[in-house]
Amino acid sequence: MSFFNGLEIASTALFAQRQRMNVISSNLANAQTTRTEDGTYYKRKDLVFRPQTIHEEARGKIFPSSFDEAWKKKIEGVQVEAIIEDDKPPILKYDPGHPDADEEGYVAYPNISIVEEMTDMITASRAYEANTAIIETIKKMANEAVGLGRV
Repeated sequence: MSFFNGLEIASTALFAQRQRMNVISSNLANAQTTRTEDGTYYKRKDLVFRPQTIHEEARGKIFPSSFDEAWKKKIEGVQVEAIIEDDKPPILKYDPGHPDADEEGYVAYPNISIVEEMTDMITASRAYEANTAIIETIKKMANEAVGLGRV
């Protein structure tokens, strides 16, 4: 594994966590949205992650082919496969004066827990910080390796 593989893996995680933060922000911003463009309440969104193979074509050039299977599962980043909508039913609140109230006076609010969203945001933030630390460490290692060649 070269320095660039490590950088590439960490960069896939940065991109995935940035997308996660965007989705969480959207959920928080729409926690009280009772009507979207299609006329229904906002539905909470979540991401589906999947492993992403890194440098599949370059692997044979770096290591002998006998190591291909051993390294195949270890050199993986992360990729956002899909953004899905949560199927939880809405929270119904009695507010007959609300313009989006049904004939019985109930308004459908998105089933979004602010506490859960904030917890997810902190987790995504910590993962982002960890991957930036990985990139910084790889950069330091590369600089020190270059420094070894200097006299």
